[in-house]
Amino acid sequence: MQIKTFQVEFQNHPVGLDVLHPRFFWKLLSAQQNVRQTAFHLTVQTGGSTVWDSGRQEREDSVYIAYAGHPLQPCTVYEASVTVWDNHGQEASAQTTFETGLLHGSAFCAGWITHALPKEETASPVFVKTFAVKKPVRSARLYATALGIYEACLNGGRVGNRYFAPGWTNYKTRLQYQTYPIENLQVGENVLSFTVGNGWYKGALGFMPEPNRYGDRTALLAELHIWYEDGSEDVLPTDASWQVGTGPIRSSEFYFGEVYDSTVQPSGFAAAVPADFGTAQITAQEDEPVRIQKRLSAVQCFVTPKGERVLDFGQNIAGFVEWKYKGEKGQKVKLRHAEALDENGNFYTGNLSFATAEDVYVCDGTAQTFCPHFTYHGFRYIRVEGLEDLHPEDFTACAISADLEETGSFSCSDSRINQLQSNIQWSQRDNFVDIPTDCPQRSERLGWTGDVRAFCGTAVFNSQADLFFTKWLRDLASEQTPEKGVPQVVPDVMQQPGTAFWGDVATVLPWKLYTAYGDKRVLEGQYASMKGWVDYMTAHSGENGLWQDGYQYGDWLALDAEQAGLTDERNGATDRYMIANACYADSVDILAKTAEVLQKEQDAKAYRKLYQTILDAFCREYITETGRLVSETQTACVIVLYFHLAAEKDRAHIVQTLVSNLNAHHNHMTTGFVGTPFICHVLSENGQHELAGKIVRSEDCPSWLYEVKMGATTVWERWNSILPDGSFNPKNMNSLNHYAYGSIGDWLYRKLAGINELQPGYRSFEIRPQMVKGICSVRASLETVYGTIRSAWSCKNHQITVEVEIPVNTTAQLYLPEREMVTLGSGKYRYAYATETELETERYSMETPLHVVLNHPAAVSILKKAAPEMLTNPMLEYVKDSPLSEMLAYSAQAKPLFEQLI
Repeated sequence: MQIKTFQVEFQNHPVGLDVLHPRFFWKLLSAQQNVRQTAFHLTVQTGGSTVWDSGRQEREDSVYIAYAGHPLQPCTVYEASVTVWDNHGQEASAQTTFETGLLHGSAFCAGWITHALPKEETASPVFVKTFAVKKPVRSARLYATALGIYEACLNGGRVGNRYFAPGWTNYKTRLQYQTYPIENLQVGENVLSFTVGNGWYKGALGFMPEPNRYGDRTALLAELHIWYEDGSEDVLPTDASWQVGTGPIRSSEFYFGEVYDSTVQPSGFAAAVPADFGTAQITAQEDEPVRIQKRLSAVQCFVTPKGERVLDFGQNIAGFVEWKYKGEKGQKVKLRHAEALDENGNFYTGNLSFATAEDVYVCDGTAQTFCPHFTYHGFRYIRVEGLEDLHPEDFTACAISADLEETGSFSCSDSRINQLQSNIQWSQRDNFVDIPTDCPQRSERLGWTGDVRAFCGTAVFNSQADLFFTKWLRDLASEQTPEKGVPQVVPDVMQQPGTAFWGDVATVLPWKLYTAYGDKRVLEGQYASMKGWVDYMTAHSGENGLWQDGYQYGDWLALDAEQAGLTDERNGATDRYMIANACYADSVDILAKTAEVLQKEQDAKAYRKLYQTILDAFCREYITETGRLVSETQTACVIVLYFHLAAEKDRAHIVQTLVSNLNAHHNHMTTGFVGTPFICHVLSENGQHELAGKIVRSEDCPSWLYEVKMGATTVWERWNSILPDGSFNPKNMNSLNHYAYGSIGDWLYRKLAGINELQPGYRSFEIRPQMVKGICSVRASLETVYGTIRSAWSCKNHQITVEVEIPVNTTAQLYLPEREMVTLGSGKYRYAYATETELETERYSMETPLHVVLNHPAAVSILKKAAPEMLTNPMLEYVKDSPLSEMLAYSAQAKPLFEQLI
């Protein structure tokens, strides 16, 4: 046995931790089976003195072990050690460190400083302090925050590798600060500088970009702590002795890009202006910083039909381009960013709304490496202007994201689904830029609550998202009010009242984090917010106990409203208040379960009673005595089944209604943001798993694989963002990098790979793979708080093979396909046995050319039986490149038979 990882608050060797009772986590590895921890012993020391000794604890717990020693001191390094014992008599030990920050924002001894630059000045202010170090340094730390976003430099070198600090929070009540280890202080003169961009604080935000959402002037708060080898200490705080001027960053905005003029020397320096923005709202960095995650080389350089010089990086990303060049002094180079080319192969920016996404660089005549500092873009292509010779090797696309550990992997025998999984992961990375945004390219990039509600189930499979989402939930709670409920976006720059499904993220997301990671602290921290959202819906309910007034988004971007000719196609055809009350019931159910976990017995009883009241009212209002729904759309059926709102006697009828609706649409979805995350789950759980598989494997519009077929490398906002002829959907809001429909990832992990938690954090879990025709193998893994779960299966040549891995300290129920369930302890297991099942089948769609279909013996056999005259028709040669749909239009007998192949 060995200890694989030993972490503090989900982090390795954290620096700047302001948690008074940090929690310890360790993961165990063992080559033996059925291994469980039987005891642990934790100690924490600093400066050679023990501040906590847990003693030997005869417990199996290896996660969320809270520090219980002497009060932690600020700016202090602690060494933690753990020893564990298992049920086989094995022993293992590990060590780690963590370092506290200031422990409270009010501990800053520095003062806020700002500038006296004219308000119309667009150049980013540069704050500078020159200071002397007179004796050898043992260590140093920089603590900093800003109103705006900042970049620190010491002696000309960048401090740290994070971007857009201090991050986006509800600045009115919450502002993060960061801690940086400083390694390059030198005895003698040193120069510390900060450049502060507008960022989210002062920059233009929203659909119609407006600046100064939080304030009209940027500011800085920082202090450098220096500990000398002789035991003394100095603190260098921001104050009126600092100087402030401007430098080469002439303007910088998230939507519009950056102008960097390297011929401009720092100038206009004057004394910094003291300011008083307070420190009570300051907290340490709570989640992972934004960093460069991947670097991509250009895969193609070409000239478009319009004569544009374009580089293609092969992947739609969020980030910026770093490039090297030695130009003439004063030479101006522009880089314009776009997600796609239009149907004619020209550079396409029609979906950027008001974002110009243009970085401008002015050369100084020397060899330079350029990249922006305070902006990013959503792009796959760049258009370059101002360069005579374009060398692709000089350009690198830098993909940025919050630095989350990637915990999930999924692959299968269908390469198209593997590309879909890649698209989902990329859209998650590209939109986890400090907050969960809806898109990275246009003038929006807001923390839409509905998108998170739809996608959070997939997100917690793909990444270790506990810290990331917890930070965002704290901002949600800080923006929430009894009058307006949960904001539609967080941080809230829209000031719109809460709506169903969107606002339900306040209950759904904390519960999802609890079940995925076992983190009870997030339930404790968000309980008032969860309760507040439920109470808001209750306050807006009528005498019949249902919420039936105010604006609702409905089944956002569903296709059925457009097909039905409704006025606002974006809201879908499903009754919006039916959706609202299904979500209301779900949130009350979650709140009741949360109250039970937190042992709030009176609340649990009250909300369980409220849930039954809503359920009864829902059934009276929206389900007839014969089991028909008021709305019989796909989404209506899905939400009633998924949230268990119908009586057991009515479920079969509703399932059949859903299946009939799908059949009427040739097994295509018409669902939007509300129905899509659950539709395949509902089918798989109600005897229609093969139909779910057909939907996932379909590649004509609308479908997930249609996007893949059209060359997508991320998930689209709309099912038909790009039309079959390559042209773009003319409607506005047409992002090619939106994660909401990536919610199908949850089904891939839970149904195809079969990984489902039975206890929070996967302390116990099941592996219940559900095989489907067209996919003959699946391989998936999930890094849980206890260790790695692996599930792999194949069905080939009439043999099923199943391989699983169970982490130490957990148990699993393995449901072998066509066999019995077995209960397993930790370890690796392999099963192989004969079967009559055959999963490998040819895959066709309505768009498959006739000549491809007619190469398959089964297709020829079908035609011989149903429409033999078609095989001898001389016109067949002339239409062989036509799609299968045209053949089926001429043969009603052949159609149901061919649909077996699709």
